[in-house]
Amino acid sequence: MKYMIIRKADEQTEAEVMPTEALLKAMGDYNEEMIQAGVMLRGEGLKSSKYGFRVSFNQGTPVITDGPFTETKELLAGYTMIEVDSKEAALAWAKKWPTIDGEANAQLEVRQLFELSDFEPSDALDHIEEQFTRNEKRPQNGCPYLVFNGDCKAAFEYYEDVLGGTIEEMMTHRDSPVAEETAEEDLDKVLHARLNLGSLTLMGSDSPKEYYASPQGMHVQIVPASESEAERIYKALAAGGNVQVPLDKTFWAKRFAMLTDQFNIPWIINYE
Repeated sequence: MKYMIIRKADEQTEAEVMPTEALLKAMGDYNEEMIQAGVMLRGEGLKSSKYGFRVSFNQGTPVITDGPFTETKELLAGYTMIEVDSKEAALAWAKKWPTIDGEANAQLEVRQLFELSDFEPSDALDHIEEQFTRNEKRPQNGCPYLVFNGDCKAAFEYYEDVLGGTIEEMMTHRDSPVAEETAEEDLDKVLHARLNLGSLTLMGSDSPKEYYASPQGMHVQIVPASESEAERIYKALAAGGNVQVPLDKTFWAKRFAMLTDQFNIPWIINYE
């Protein structure tokens, strides 16, 4: 059975009084106990209602009301999701809520969640179950991971300039915990790099010489913001590289190109 332990809001949470170090530790200890018991699914705090809004429908028309809201007793400050065997077990965990919270006057509400098994079988229910299953299969995120033959640092600095990104991490073997296990000639090679391009993240590293192989069967696709940007990026990435499909108009894109840059990384430029 899944239960939600709801921490009701009060004057302090609505006034955005941040938790003390002691409260954070107490909540951390509480969470850890639930994690070790295998019952905690997740837990999060909510900002005050001034950051929220309500949507009411009047004959199908949405009516928006911005926070803050005055009826504090009806508001929520956070929740913890647990999965236990019984209502009694859920109650037992709720009773363990740190008493330091809310100056020993916090109010909780515990609600059981519906499970798909609570409903009568139907085509609509099968469709919802299929949606849940499909969603559970999806990774949290993903990004291209590029492998280089000793020039990762130069490549990422070049991409940072050409694509307007920010290098968030550039760790060499020398700077890593495995430095003592690394051959002298590999110490200044990149162990891990991360480039933030906004909607796209690139990661990469230098491969040991004996394992390096040219990328095949893949391209990093980027979608420029305009035709002029497509042309600029194309010229920059093509410099010193090898163009397979020159930048041009196609039936699906205003500008499209395929190329391998000077660092041996394949790219697709696709301005639709």
